[in-house]
Amino acid sequence: MMDLFLEAWVAGSIEFAKFSWTLGRGKSWRPGEKLRLLFACYCGARNTGSDLRVEEILRQVRRVLGDENVDLGVMTQNFDLTRGYFAGTRQVRLPDVFPPFLSREVPQYHGVVACEGSMFKSKFANALATMMIGSLGLASAQNRLSIGYGAEAGYMDPIVEKMCRRYCKDSVVITRSEESQELLSKLGISTELGTDTAWTFEPRGPEYGEKILRDAGWDGHTPVLVACPINPFWWPVKASLAKAAARAVAGAYKESHYRSIYFHKSGREVDAAYARYISAFAGAVARFRKEHPVFLVCVGMEMLDRNACERFAEQVGGGVPIFCSDQYDMYEIVSILRACHLMASSRYHAIVTSMPAGVASLGITMDERIRNLMRQRGHSHLLFTVDDADLETNLFAGLKQLCREKESVRDGIGRTVAQNLRLMARMGMYFEGFVAKRYPEFPLRSGSLSWEEYLPPLSTNLRKLLEAYDA
Repeated sequence: MMDLFLEAWVAGSIEFAKFSWTLGRGKSWRPGEKLRLLFACYCGARNTGSDLRVEEILRQVRRVLGDENVDLGVMTQNFDLTRGYFAGTRQVRLPDVFPPFLSREVPQYHGVVACEGSMFKSKFANALATMMIGSLGLASAQNRLSIGYGAEAGYMDPIVEKMCRRYCKDSVVITRSEESQELLSKLGISTELGTDTAWTFEPRGPEYGEKILRDAGWDGHTPVLVACPINPFWWPVKASLAKAAARAVAGAYKESHYRSIYFHKSGREVDAAYARYISAFAGAVARFRKEHPVFLVCVGMEMLDRNACERFAEQVGGGVPIFCSDQYDMYEIVSILRACHLMASSRYHAIVTSMPAGVASLGITMDERIRNLMRQRGHSHLLFTVDDADLETNLFAGLKQLCREKESVRDGIGRTVAQNLRLMARMGMYFEGFVAKRYPEFPLRSGSLSWEEYLPPLSTNLRKLLEAYDA
């Protein structure tokens, strides 16, 4: 019921914004001004993937439009958890009850760039999808730049889908998969095909990750296997005043409480499915360790993953070092991942951010993101599902196959990184075109530019990878 209230509130705000624009209220960009852009995102929850995606979008936009020409603002749910991120960008706090914030904040900018990967999906939270649709819809309602950048689309509840169709029809969305592009096109939304934006992210140097592993007991020689478990079954998060009241009065719903008035999906079926997944994941890894000498570590890409990491570590036999984003920032976490050699992950961005270092990985997926990536790599045989009844047996076989094929897997990974860097550059070209169409007098770069000039500045490692794989 509370989700419906938020959806209605956002819809009403967009309709009012349209009316205000017809009365001549609101200002557009004028030559000589800096272009003010608001980046709508899920930052400030220490979700490593979400945070670093936005970091790279900001770097790319500055490269394409010129740092001297833009004034950028980015949403965060917690200033303490994004301190040191998004250099040179104004951070603005996104409150849990967000409609008044959107109505107040969006009109202060010349455009909105929605950055969340799972942008148009009910899988994780209708509230998140509603916030993204609201940000884009409010911008387009007043003839401002309205861009979804690196988005995925999946199943949406009927009301959310109707909102998407109605309020994002004047937006442009660059998707990171053909499947998402097809779904949004059916809703009448203009799309272009792109990719994720994490490919250019550069963490702390390799010496940092190697030191952390050595401090945890690694001998510097044994292959490091990293496991990235999650709780795949407690989604979606929903807003509930009734549960919030019960928690405040009687301490109920403590384990399923996410934040404020938001609660994870809970119940016996959720608990049982989660227990089966962790048991199967840990069982497969334990069997693999008996046959292959590896140093096992566990990484939590989001603060919420700590429980999954602790349960996994306990069931696999104990003594497993855990590195979680509640204690390590995105630059540190990715450095640790890249110091590993083999990976089994249910976190999409753990796989993506480890690929530039050639970490041989397989995926245990809850949705289409890892599936699409593995298909692109040509590694669909290294894809497993979180609800597979025979997950332990199949994952054990997959780990053995990954170990046997690690060199060919790394070759496929390198080629995929090179391909996605080109796709990401094309996104920069699209973005430049969108700005030119909306604001023809904006001072864009002139002359003949190489495709790499539409990317953030590339690290030495990525340049070497491009030399090896880019044809």
